[in-house]
Parts: sequence; C-alpha cells; structure tokens
Amino acid sequence: MFAELSTPTWLMALAAVLLVLQLPPLLVLLSRLLQGPGRRPPLQPQSATVDQLGSVSIVVPTLNEAQRIGPCLAGLSRQGYEVREVIVVDSRSTDGTPDLVKQAATRDPRFRLVTDDPLPPGWVGRPWALHTGFLHSSEHSQWILGIDADTQPQPGLVASLLQSATAEQYDLVSLAPQFILKTPGELWLQPALLMTLVYRFGPAGAAAAGAERVMANGQCFLCRRSLLQQLDGYTAARASFCDDVTLARYAAAQGARVGFWDGSQLLKVRMYEGIAETWREWGRSLDLKDAASPGQVWWDLWYLTAVQAMPWLVLPVLLVLAGLGLSLSGPLQGLLWLNLGLIAVRFALQAAIQPSYDFGQTQSRWAFWLAPLADVPAVFRIGLSSMRQPTQWRGRQYAPKLSVEPQ
Repeated sequence: MFAELSTPTWLMALAAVLLVLQLPPLLVLLSRLLQGPGRRPPLQPQSATVDQLGSVSIVVPTLNEAQRIGPCLAGLSRQGYEVREVIVVDSRSTDGTPDLVKQAATRDPRFRLVTDDPLPPGWVGRPWALHTGFLHSSEHSQWILGIDADTQPQPGLVASLLQSATAEQYDLVSLAPQFILKTPGELWLQPALLMTLVYRFGPAGAAAAGAERVMANGQCFLCRRSLLQQLDGYTAARASFCDDVTLARYAAAQGARVGFWDGSQLLKVRMYEGIAETWREWGRSLDLKDAASPGQVWWDLWYLTAVQAMPWLVLPVLLVLAGLGLSLSGPLQGLLWLNLGLIAVRFALQAAIQPSYDFGQTQSRWAFWLAPLADVPAVFRIGLSSMRQPTQWRGRQYAPKLSVEPQ
C-alpha cells in the first residue's frame, strides 16, 4: 500500500477555486430539476370535438425530404376533422418530394402543395417556408401548426394539442417528441446532446423562468393565427437557425402565453441517420445563439461545462490521486463529493428520459446507458457551435453572417 502523502498547497487552492466555480451552476441545476415532479404530464391522444371543426391549418416545410416524409404524410392523414388543410411548402426539391405530396393529395384532399418563392435576402429557408405556408393558409383557421417532414404524427395528436391549448388559454405551444434511434453511435451521443437542453431549461412541461428562457421545438409548433398576424408571421425569426425558439421567445416577450410540453405519446421523430449526421446537423443548432444574447450563450456554455462535462474530467483525476496515496481532505474532499453527486444525478436523469425514446428499431439498447460518457464531447459540440455561424444548412448556402433584429 502507498503511504499517505501530504497534499500540496497549490492543489488545495485549485480544488477550492473549482468548488467555488461549480457550486453556483450546481444550485441552478438543482432549482431546474426540482421542477420535474410538478411539471405538466405528457399529453395523451384525444378525439376531435365538433367545435374544433376546420380550426387548424398545418404547414410542412420541405426540401429534399423524399426519404423521410412518407410517415409524416401518413400520420397527418390520420388526424381528424379539426385539420382544415395540410399545406406542404416545398423549396424546389430535386428528389421527388413534390410527387409524394401530390400522391398523398389524391388520397386526402386536405393536402396542398405550394412552392415557395426564391429565398429573400436576410431569410433562412425554414422560417421562409413556414411564413409562406402561413400566408397561403385559410383565414378561417384559428390555429397554424408547423410540422417537420421527419416527424411521425400519431393519431389524436392535433386534437389533443388543440384541446389543451384552448382550454388553458395558451397562444403558442410546441411539443417535445419521442426520438427514434437505431445505431449504437446515435444511442451514445444523442441523449447526451438532449441532456444539454434538459440541464439548461429543465424538463418539458416545466414553467419557464422568463421570456429569455422559453424553450420551443419547431417539429410540432402550434400558434394562434391572431398571434402570428400580430407578429407579422415568422418575420421576427427570419434570420434565425433556431427559428422556433427565437419566435417563441419573441412572442413571450410580447405577452403571449407560451408552453413547451411533453408530446412523447403523440409525436415520434427520426431526425438523423447515424452518429456523424447527429453530430454535424443537430449539434450545431443546440447552442440557440440566434435566440439569446451573447452573455446568455456564454453563461450556458460555462454552466454546461461545470455541471455536465467537468465531473467526467475532475473525478478520474481525484480517484487517481487517491490511488497514489494523496489525502483527499478539505476542498479536495468537497470537490470529490460534489462531482460524485453530479454524476449520480446524471445517471438518474438518463433513466428519467427513457420515455423520450422509441427503442423498437434499436440495434443495441445497452449503448443508451453509456450516453453519460458522451457528455464531454456533447458540451464541446455546443461550444464549437456557439463560436461558429452556419454557412450551409439542409443543402442551402448562406452568407457568413445573417443578423437581422426582430421588427
């Protein structure tokens, strides 16, 4: 056995500094996670009621979605008479997407294909397509529902969302889906990236602390027509690569009642194929810098580093020092227990998010439980994205910087 070694003063001082730096983010994390028990329960499927007849126009933005849009179109066809129309706004796809929409329209007359105009200066493709769909929607629809082409709407989705939003007098509601993952790499990385959102905003269904902390998901985004008219459609989010969060926060700042709810029983999504695409495509949008001030972006990055990434770096070092016979006392002991606690919380959250995943097509479910080991690369990915402005997205090229303030 090693004889116990005295601890260098500089190491004790470093441990004290790390404790001081980690404690405030830890308290913030606990305050957010304590909202979990009181959060809104997941929405359940509902049947349409007579008063909902024709009250919703659905807008689906597409660009080369032929490989993914089939389940979305089928799911929307299974929605009830609360859906007046389904407007698929295509941005000149070259893979046969419009043909699939036209085929769907022969089976369900509610489907309508619209081709959007060329992208105006200062606009990102997705909000432009959604804005186009809003302008083409029926004025008799009271609600506009944006749905992404990679989603798989389940029966009763629209009626349930509509009933809850109307009964509770919300103006804008979006849903957190159930994710379909297949490969071990996705199961390892994607939950770690998702956890960066849980750490920053708390669980879906929890109340936001203010307009600047509102979370939203454009994959299923319901908004009152009257609110969109007041906001001039999607103009406020025209230059944003996270247009859903940008628009939701802008609406909340104008006094709208905004909710982000658990829709895992109503909406499934297969976003990306494999770990490389997940890292490249989803990772670069999760920093949410287009919807936040620079100060908020950098605080969130430090916060994630302190409570999600740092435990996996600090704890092994402390265990090695203890194995070498170094006395872990004072600040070192406090640092050890703090980071052990953070890792215990992380595994508890991994268990808590299981209902957010559909494992029916999963090759190796065991990889899901290794996701906490991807926390360091996940936080690194958020940091990398925070320092870069996208110049390519979904096949489109953009100028190095788009910066347009809401009107």
